[in-house]
Amino acid sequence: MNHDLILQLGLIILLAPLLSFVVNVFFGHRLQRRSGWVGTAILGIEVVLAAIVAFGKLALNGDLPTVQTTYEWFVVGHYQVKIGYGIDNIAAIMLLVVTVISFLVHLFSTIYMEGDRRYPKFYAFLGLFTFSMLGIVLANNFLMMYVFWELVGISSYSLIGFWYEKDSASNAGKKAFITNRIGDLGFLTGILILFATYGSFMFDDIYAGIASGALPFASPAMLTLAGVGVFMGAMGKSAQWPLHVWLPDAMEGPTPVSALIHAATMVAAGVYLITKVFFMFTADALTVIASIGTITAFVSATIAITQVDFKKVLAYSTVSQLGFMVMALGTGGYTNGFFHLVTHAWFKAALFLAAGSVIHALHHAMHQLHDHHSDPQDINNMGGLRKTMPWTYRTFLFVTLALAGIPLTSGFLSKDGILAGTLAWAHLAGGWHWIVPVMAFSAAGMTAFYMFRLTIIAFHGEPKTPIAARTHENKLPIVLPLVVLSLLTFWFVYSPNPIDASSGWFHQRVVQPQTAVPAAYQWDFLIAADGHGSNALQHATHHFHTLAMILSLLIAGSGIALAFIIYQYKLVSADKLAQRFRRLHTFSYNKWYFDELYQATVIAFVMGTSKAMAWFDNVVVDGIVNLSAAFTRLAGKITGIFDHVVIDGLVNLIARLTGIFGAGLRKVQTGRIQSYIVFVLLGLLVLFYFFV
Repeated sequence: MNHDLILQLGLIILLAPLLSFVVNVFFGHRLQRRSGWVGTAILGIEVVLAAIVAFGKLALNGDLPTVQTTYEWFVVGHYQVKIGYGIDNIAAIMLLVVTVISFLVHLFSTIYMEGDRRYPKFYAFLGLFTFSMLGIVLANNFLMMYVFWELVGISSYSLIGFWYEKDSASNAGKKAFITNRIGDLGFLTGILILFATYGSFMFDDIYAGIASGALPFASPAMLTLAGVGVFMGAMGKSAQWPLHVWLPDAMEGPTPVSALIHAATMVAAGVYLITKVFFMFTADALTVIASIGTITAFVSATIAITQVDFKKVLAYSTVSQLGFMVMALGTGGYTNGFFHLVTHAWFKAALFLAAGSVIHALHHAMHQLHDHHSDPQDINNMGGLRKTMPWTYRTFLFVTLALAGIPLTSGFLSKDGILAGTLAWAHLAGGWHWIVPVMAFSAAGMTAFYMFRLTIIAFHGEPKTPIAARTHENKLPIVLPLVVLSLLTFWFVYSPNPIDASSGWFHQRVVQPQTAVPAAYQWDFLIAADGHGSNALQHATHHFHTLAMILSLLIAGSGIALAFIIYQYKLVSADKLAQRFRRLHTFSYNKWYFDELYQATVIAFVMGTSKAMAWFDNVVVDGIVNLSAAFTRLAGKITGIFDHVVIDGLVNLIARLTGIFGAGLRKVQTGRIQSYIVFVLLGLLVLFYFFV
């Protein structure tokens, strides 16, 4: 397959969802329910085209660099602004991930959103979001990526707050939008530093500039700052601590939105960004990335173990797994970090769609029982669903095994690679870096525990409520996506070896790029040391593979066993444990009080500042304006008085004096020539007297 065809198909893939958006915006009111099938059909075509592109790039041109095209937009002085799009190996894989999941979500929503009064609008927003996400994937420069980055923010805001008549949904949309703007400000700062230094937004130009030894403002610290700034964009989109607080609240949107945006695509954009520009991060920047990812993975896992809302357990699980990906990239595990992005996309989308299947069934049962008060997302209202919803349960159980990192699943392959990478990184870096694998393995154990806690409470045992007893399996458009996503979670999709992915196609095609950062500012173990491009970290990761696998299986197994002991066999009372460790349980259940902390600090500061500025405006500024107006009025009155008394008085006095003199002179003007002669003679006599 030639490069031109790959690029042409890539452009069609990018623009087709925009067509879905336009059709549903302008003709959705006429199409009504058919609008969903229009969007689904377009995405079905997208999947086929993406598969062709992925095959053409990975199988036929896998060893070649990016297939791309570039255009000159405009020139300002010596700055030449270029834009374009391109497809490399990771972009080809992401095209497939985004289109497949978007197609399955479109199909799932034809039943899930049936009867919603804004049904066509929902599909219009899905099309806009898919277009925006594909734009991020295909961008070969920072400028286009930032534009599509913000478009993703707009579309996700619309989808999270889709049911805006609910205050919780409206507030969640605003929270997501504002929180992401904080990260995007750092992203923009990083981009501007790079553009000011290298005069280009193109990834290739920036790579060449860094590789040549040119540093922003001739300072390695500024290159680190640019890297951290770019990473801040990823912190917002991929919900990394401390900007993670928006993602759990975003579950207020329709459940298919959770699967599309907050499990597989939007939140993966940050990880994809780090992967795409991995060449620019210095050792210090990577240390920051690894630290943030580790904290995120650990903190979110501790919160997920106590949540009772079905979707929020999965939301905090998503945040934790994104932390694993970021941690992997920060510790130099380029391939494994991106590998976990792809595997996690399949099984987390399946988990959210399974949650949607359960919630849809519970809603239907509530309608039948005229129950308008039960919460269909509270896992304590479920139980026994494996009997009434067998296909949902089977798929949910299998993808839960994948998330927990159990063998024969893709999750085992990717997570085992990440954990081995953290051990290798800590071994080579030494010192405090050992904290990272300790927290990573702890988070992995908690992941296994909270996912099986969720599975047992929701699906095992007997129904806890009448609505759970009345549930039944959903229709094919809901069940089919679950089955497809479950099949994509098997190990053989990526590697013939069920315990090691290094021999599979993914690891052969997603190879860590050579860093462009000068050796003095990069870890020496990340720099290629042999003719095959391998470095010391990759060799050490292979060395720690067996140890990491054994430890991860023991820890995951312990977490699963503990969940069965407490929730399945009830050998230990969960309520008594919660009471005994009440403070820890409350701390976890209240999400480490991050929302309260932000409310008391950042939000209180912003609101206080706003109120102070409003007071200043109302009291000081308005006071000055009113005082000025009063002075103006007083000056006007004084001017009026002066004008009326002095000016008018003077004018009137002159007029009266003129009148008096005129009246006197009028008597002299007799009209007789004899009188005038007498007056002349008298005048001459007077002059003669005075002067002679």
